[in-house]
Amino acid sequence: MAPIRHVLFDADGVLQDMPGGWYAAMEPYLGDKAREFLHRTWKEELPMLAGHGDYLPLLAATLAEYGVETPVEVVYRDVWHRIVPSDESFAIVEALRQKGYGVHLGTNQEKYRGGHMRTTLGYDELFDVSCYSYDLGVAKPDPAFFVEAARRIAADPSTILFIDDTAANVEGASRAGLAAGRWDLSQGHDPLLALLREHGIELPPPA
Repeated sequence: MAPIRHVLFDADGVLQDMPGGWYAAMEPYLGDKAREFLHRTWKEELPMLAGHGDYLPLLAATLAEYGVETPVEVVYRDVWHRIVPSDESFAIVEALRQKGYGVHLGTNQEKYRGGHMRTTLGYDELFDVSCYSYDLGVAKPDPAFFVEAARRIAADPSTILFIDDTAANVEGASRAGLAAGRWDLSQGHDPLLALLREHGIELPPPA
């Protein structure tokens, strides 16, 4: 096995969280129909994750169909921008950088939420290479996402460790030749440090 020189992190559930979850965020607008609405709009969003189409007009039409009169920009900001970065996760990102590892982002996002993460949250300055699905033109778990990510990182896939909270995405990365492990924020950060150790990366616990 080649030594790991880069760590590619997923965003949602790994580096960032949504307080209360998606359903609770949507309930002020849709009540008990929030779950039904979100599952429908997530399905409609899939092409936009790969950079095909414009999500906001589609979301606006679906909101209108459900009788929501609030402007789509307001709903989108209240729900889709409800992102809280994990201080502990980003402390680990910085510790990896201090140890000389490349630290990168690999996330499925359509262009509006991805743009918010890149600029308002400042993620472009926190990672060496940022791989957003809408920009790559392909979404996880397709192995092509990881092939392109490795090309942009300019590293052999076997030297990249990918960390995600979804089993299918971990499997897609493995099929593309990356080392990969599953972890999410709900587990606490000790298992993440253990996962890194399994791949030869020793870090102190985040302060």
